[in-house]
Amino acid sequence: MRRQARLFAMAELLRARRTGVTAETLAERFGVTVRTVYRDLDTLREAALPVQAERGRGGGYALDRAYTLPPVNLNAREAALLVTVGRFATELRLLPFAETLASALDKVRGALSASAQRELLTHMQRLQFVGVPALPVDEPIRKVIEQALFEHRCLVIEYQAERGAMSTRTIRIDTVVMERSLTLLNCFDLDKQAARQFRLDRIKSARLVPLEGR
Repeated sequence: MRRQARLFAMAELLRARRTGVTAETLAERFGVTVRTVYRDLDTLREAALPVQAERGRGGGYALDRAYTLPPVNLNAREAALLVTVGRFATELRLLPFAETLASALDKVRGALSASAQRELLTHMQRLQFVGVPALPVDEPIRKVIEQALFEHRCLVIEYQAERGAMSTRTIRIDTVVMERSLTLLNCFDLDKQAARQFRLDRIKSARLVPLEGR
């Protein structure tokens, strides 16, 4: 990677991570020495990018938190790949975040100029992703799962076991795992006080646990 391209990529990495990143991590990421990273950081500072060194846990190099970043400028190729991958994930129902993803992809499209949007459509016609269709999940359930995950809320689910038996569980979602045809929820079962994994497609109903004081 040429130095100019590396400087731009390093600036974008710092822009994307407002927490500290060490010189060693930057050196490994860009395949250069730590000394070269220090020189690059000095060059970015000379170009008026407010790079600061932060000490302590989670420290490293980061942009000044008071620095206001300009809008992200995607080219048509970058946007085409993001939109196509997003469309692919939505069509296969690999994740319960369909509305959030659709909103994000609309913003990616909207950030492009008219000519770049035309180029985007051309690129997308030449990109195809083929995979294993995921099992269907009702939209209301997907919405509740998404809200519970992002808002750190507990929820009550009606769950169908492998042999068809139904049970009611109160859970907290810790992580979402997306396999080829399944979306798995790694949860903490509040009723049994134990970790448990649930298949999204076997959740037959879901509702949020009301917040205390409401």
